[in-house]
Amino acid sequence: MAEKITEREFLASIKAGATITAEQEAIATARIAKLDERNEKRKSKPSKTAEANKPIKESIVALITEKGVGIASSVAEELGITTQKASALLVQLAKEGALEVGEVKVPKKGKVKAYKLATSEE
Repeated sequence: MAEKITEREFLASIKAGATITAEQEAIATARIAKLDERNEKRKSKPSKTAEANKPIKESIVALITEKGVGIASSVAEELGITTQKASALLVQLAKEGALEVGEVKVPKKGKVKAYKLATSEE
């Protein structure tokens, strides 16, 4: 039976430029498979931050439904969150297809991104 090596020994041998043995290749393949499996599980499960942001996103959609259009600073002010967080969540909602992005002129600011509800194309 082949001798087990630690992860440190494995990585050190690769760093040192040692020739990779069949055993080391098998170890690397097995570890990559475990990493892939773990990453797949992580993808399917929303993070704690994503879960915490869900009600805020719902509030943003409700606010834009009511107002018709929203910019990050006004959304942030209405919901009591930072402009940066509002902006990030607006971008996420746009990527998800819930909102559309446009531009509006704001006095003393110039053109800024404005978000409105996405229209469904049929």
